[in-house]
Amino acid sequence: MTKVILYGKPGCHLCDDVRTVLLSVQPKYRFELHEVDIMGDEDLFNRYCIDIPVVTIDGEDFCQYKIDVNKLEKKLETLAKGIHQ
Repeated sequence: MTKVILYGKPGCHLCDDVRTVLLSVQPKYRFELHEVDIMGDEDLFNRYCIDIPVVTIDGEDFCQYKIDVNKLEKKLETLAKGIHQ
């Protein structure tokens, strides 16, 4: 199953916006969504600090700050086809 990680922190309105988009497409594409609070990990905080939100899909950086739902759906569709072929 595809693994999507949202790196962010509490109170981040951009993180909330990205989370909303991810949750809106999750029923259609059935991916695992993990949210990681960078405030709880010094290495992640140093890495992402002001660059949140960051989304990775199966370990690869997908987007930063904003998310394009069309690109997201295209990526998830491509991954789903690859898994089922």
